[in-house]
Amino acid sequence: MDETYQAYLNRVAKLTLPASYQSQLQTIQKSPKFEGGKATPFPGYTINSPACPEDQVNDGFYAQLRQDQAELVATLGDLVIPVPPDSFHLTLADLIWDGAYEDAVSQDGEYEQKLCDRIAHSFQQYQYHLTDSSPLTFQLVGVIVRPRAVAVGLIPQNETSHEKLRTLRRSLYQNAELIGLGIEQQYRFTAHITLCYFNQIPPTLDRDRLSNILVNFNDRWIGTDPQVFTLEQAELQHFEDMTRYSRKPHFPTVKL
Repeated sequence: MDETYQAYLNRVAKLTLPASYQSQLQTIQKSPKFEGGKATPFPGYTINSPACPEDQVNDGFYAQLRQDQAELVATLGDLVIPVPPDSFHLTLADLIWDGAYEDAVSQDGEYEQKLCDRIAHSFQQYQYHLTDSSPLTFQLVGVIVRPRAVAVGLIPQNETSHEKLRTLRRSLYQNAELIGLGIEQQYRFTAHITLCYFNQIPPTLDRDRLSNILVNFNDRWIGTDPQVFTLEQAELQHFEDMTRYSRKPHFPTVKL
């Protein structure tokens, strides 16, 4: 989240436009994180919102998102593999995964405890600079196409939410001791909740038709009350693959 609030709004809003769909759909690929419709091993650590079943503050948001996902997947058919709704979440900061994760934990039997200690320190630094105790709120702006997935994009509803998230991410990615554990920022942040991953891409895929499907799907959010996602807590989580996220009792959390 290195951009100003307005720059972030402008960039993410453009991702829901027909021109963006036309461009992104030219380069979509089958996700290697699924094979035969099932998730393949892809372990790592991440900073996420609480797991969907535990996130009672967003019950209504997730209930609607389940319906939206079911309709989208029914329309796209075999082109996509849906994620289980119970795994819905908002990723706040990617940490370490796949080969880098496996190397780290195999070379250091205390890696997880060191990670927990340093994440806890970053969370303390975040809270030290906290001046506003209101929760962060995000508004769903529409479907966005990623290279290997389809998601809904989110924008902060106000600059305070944007700045608090920037502060949290800085506390993690500028922590020298975390950097020493192989943690580094590798992607520009785009708040999103993944709905499905791409399956095999047919050589005859009609990308114009697919773009129109997504444009029409977004019409449901025009002129309606915004769907608001409320973020009250961030937590360290472990994942086995792209459908299974969990946390242990000693994993650090932070109130936002």
